[in-house]
Amino acid sequence: MSLELAARFLKVRNQTFNLANPLSEADLTIQAAEFVSPGKWHLAHTTWFFEEFVLRQLGKTFPESDDYRYLFNSYYEAIGYRHPRAMRGLITRPDLRDVLVYRARLDEVMTDVLKAGISPELQNIVELGLHHEQQHQELFLTDILFNLAQNPLHPTAYTAPEYIRPEETPSCAMVGFAGGLQTLGHQGDGFGFDNEFPQHKFYVEPYQLSSQLVTNEEWIAFIEDGGYGNPLLWLADGWATVQAEDWQMPLYWVKQDSGYYSMSLYGLMPVDEAAPVAHISYFEADAYARWAGKRLPTEMEWEFAARQQDRQGHFADAGYYQPLPSTQGSDQPLTQLYGTVWEWTASPYQAYPGFRPNAGAVGEYNGKFMNGQYVLRGGSCVTPEGHIRPTYRNFFYPQQRWQFTGVRLAQNAA
Repeated sequence: MSLELAARFLKVRNQTFNLANPLSEADLTIQAAEFVSPGKWHLAHTTWFFEEFVLRQLGKTFPESDDYRYLFNSYYEAIGYRHPRAMRGLITRPDLRDVLVYRARLDEVMTDVLKAGISPELQNIVELGLHHEQQHQELFLTDILFNLAQNPLHPTAYTAPEYIRPEETPSCAMVGFAGGLQTLGHQGDGFGFDNEFPQHKFYVEPYQLSSQLVTNEEWIAFIEDGGYGNPLLWLADGWATVQAEDWQMPLYWVKQDSGYYSMSLYGLMPVDEAAPVAHISYFEADAYARWAGKRLPTEMEWEFAARQQDRQGHFADAGYYQPLPSTQGSDQPLTQLYGTVWEWTASPYQAYPGFRPNAGAVGEYNGKFMNGQYVLRGGSCVTPEGHIRPTYRNFFYPQQRWQFTGVRLAQNAA
């Protein structure tokens, strides 16, 4: 177990470094909005997490520990004061080289500690830390995209791998589910965040889910039918946001004479009409569903369907950080249920009955954010494959759309 955990630790840590390696120090230092973080900060914060919650418990810290504890704590109030989130882009020192040295030193010490063996309690914290770092790998990519998208030259972050477009994509249909009394929440011995517990019963009426995610072609139809200009389709807060932000299409889209284009980690690209729409808010997803005569699924409906399918899809491991058209075969009733884009649900993010956060400062990880946000399910093309499961609950505010977020439609059974 000790050697296996040490190997997994290094694999996850190396993947974060590999994401940063092609980028310049300037790319990794900028912060274009308060809700995103610089890439350099992600590199440091994920390192601080292991120092704070593992090595500090063993009396092993570094000389710069107190300074880094202030600079790279995210939201753990129990740890103490921290640098304001909106000012992370102003942390020019330590520079990138110093942060990478910090990562390398911690990796060396942590590897020795893990090989020597640690308590079951600390093993659980390391497991949490690895999933925490995978979350930040996803945030790293989405934040880099947002930061670079502010550059009018549309710079590329990575070289796009070769992609062979499928000749045909699966046809779309509404797939029925019987519903009934079901179990929601994490089960088994595998890792789960505290917000996935405890298991509990729920009842769901018979329902249907769309076999496909909503595509860019379908979203263009919504745009050109005046969807962004029709207040009857929008929730009140959504309509106010549309007007205040002048939303006319998904985030990163621009319309040119030759058609629609979208900023990506590979620069400005023509919108692939067969690919699932991404970078839409809950407000947009809800308005589109109303326009289409459908609704958003609840997270209970999504999880019940997901338990009946294999966990396969387009994840970050494929190395292509952009949603692609479905190529899944007919053996799966719902295509792209996992990966590609996070799927908005109609469920507010709140505690399950009997929920208890983890003890100590790590208990601030999920529970205190259970207010004003909505649940998303399934992962995306920038989510590591080993990080996702049917019970995983992501959550964002309804106006946010810089993540790879999309929509699958639902309706009550006919």
